[in-house]
Amino acid sequence: MKYLPLLLLLTSCASHIDEPLNMVDEAKFAQQELQDYLASAEPVVKPITLYEAMARALKYNLDDLVERRETEYLMLRQDLAKTGIWPTLTAALGFSNRNNEAGSRSRSLLSGNESLEPSTSTDKDYITGDLTLSWNLIDVALGLVGSDESKIQLEIARENRRKVINRIIEDVRTAYWRTISAERSYRKLLELEALAQEALQRAYTLEQTKKVALLPILTYQLELLKIQSQVQKIQRELLLAKYQLAALMDLPPSTKYRLEIPERSSIVPLLPGSVKRMVRTALYYRSELRELLYQKKLNHAQLDRAFLESLPTFNLMFGTNYNSNSYLYNDQWYGFSSQVSWDLLSVFKYPLRKKTIIAEEKVIDARKKALVMAVMTQVHVARARFIRVSQELNTIKQTYDVQSRVLDLTEAGYKSSLVSEQKLVKEKMNYILTEINYDSAYSEMQNAYANIFASMGLDNYEFNFNDQTSIYSLAEDLETFWTERALVLRQIR
Repeated sequence: MKYLPLLLLLTSCASHIDEPLNMVDEAKFAQQELQDYLASAEPVVKPITLYEAMARALKYNLDDLVERRETEYLMLRQDLAKTGIWPTLTAALGFSNRNNEAGSRSRSLLSGNESLEPSTSTDKDYITGDLTLSWNLIDVALGLVGSDESKIQLEIARENRRKVINRIIEDVRTAYWRTISAERSYRKLLELEALAQEALQRAYTLEQTKKVALLPILTYQLELLKIQSQVQKIQRELLLAKYQLAALMDLPPSTKYRLEIPERSSIVPLLPGSVKRMVRTALYYRSELRELLYQKKLNHAQLDRAFLESLPTFNLMFGTNYNSNSYLYNDQWYGFSSQVSWDLLSVFKYPLRKKTIIAEEKVIDARKKALVMAVMTQVHVARARFIRVSQELNTIKQTYDVQSRVLDLTEAGYKSSLVSEQKLVKEKMNYILTEINYDSAYSEMQNAYANIFASMGLDNYEFNFNDQTSIYSLAEDLETFWTERALVLRQIR
């Protein structure tokens, strides 16, 4: 009965573990936890700039939060792995009691007769204690290997975080400029759609009168419908941009925020360097390539581990002991012992493990070659796309300028009764559509520019940030990086 409380405690723990999850409560808790996290963010108090959008994404984006927490976890695991080289220090304290004497008899092996009367050498009650230091030399070596593995895994986690940051920055730049385009185009799109609807209605009315030729009026309606279709397509593409940007900054979808809208510009950023330097920069900075290099290091550490685990183990033990038994001549003493043991079958396992690890290294080398080719291709494609999109932007800019002059002349002709109202409406719609396309092309150019840096993996920020870093301080650092250091690639030998 004296073990009943312990049994009840263990039973209660087991029954608690077996309880099914209440998914309704879990869902409410998850939602509340997310709301609390979002509420802790610095509030939006003024129009958001590009660099503030980047800063908010880096600080509050949940994908990056996962990578940050994983990095912190692996840093603690690295500290824990260092304890693998420590010896084992074991303390023990015992108490023994029996209800009668622990006596014994002796019998002669020669005569078979009892040689001594029953005697004892042990008290009925006695206390024992010992403190033993043990050290396994193979475990020490494995602990050093484990520490190296933890360092490598930490570096891999950091590269994964760099990859996430790279993607976030590219996505923010793309979503930001699309949102800028949407903000600029919103009223123009409404105006254009209203003009199209009004012109279509007049065309339908004119068609019903049957006082004009049918083919010209149908052709005019077709042109209006094509313009309206283009407007609706642009609206669809731009409508989600603001929600995407809010999601990247970890703002709730219902949050109302404004962007700092810069002046419309046709200035195209310069390429950061020659194609040769861009490729070399990509091969140096791309996190995927660095991750493979660390994977290869980890592979070598696993080879060392396999070799050590095939060796015999050598244990050393040193301890101090105490026993309160009054029959002992020495109730305190020091002890030392050593032991060698060997799993003989490990000798046969090691060659197979070695072959497996070497085969994995060959897979890593093959992946590296394929990735190098992919990275080089991505850099060339990103560069070519940026050049092409920049040329398209220049063409659209010229189209916008010409269309603006056409509209001015058409309005003057309409006032002089030289141009029909249909022609005026059509040119107004073309002008607005060209203006929207101009903004959209600039957004596309910024997207291509961001893709250049993403293809090079260029996110080597020379500053650290954490949960306590101010959004505006981080935004200033980002602006300094992107307007100064990122424009000129470092020389990589």
